[in-house]
Amino acid sequence: MAAGGFCKLPNGSVVVALNLPYDAAGVRVLVHARNRARALTRLRNLGLRAIYLRGNTAPPTPDEITAVLHHPDGLIWRTAPAPGDGVMTELWHPIRALLRGSAMAR
Repeated sequence: MAAGGFCKLPNGSVVVALNLPYDAAGVRVLVHARNRARALTRLRNLGLRAIYLRGNTAPPTPDEITAVLHHPDGLIWRTAPAPGDGVMTELWHPIRALLRGSAMAR
């Protein structure tokens, strides 16, 4: 089960944040969608089949919400921060960069 959470926006849409064990470090994925079910469906349609959101243990931060709202696809990722780390300096990437060359993209 992936740690994550969601935040409902004033217009009724949601931003879902998930920490996924993709690499040794893991990745943090942000999805903007009409509701939580649609956000998870967007990830499943990309090949990430075993994605579930139970609870709201790691909701998106205001900076993460701003980042995903300003991205045209509304689906971004970066390496997940290690516990106790300070400010992240890595930029957000489009989801295509994560799935490119991967077996999940096929």
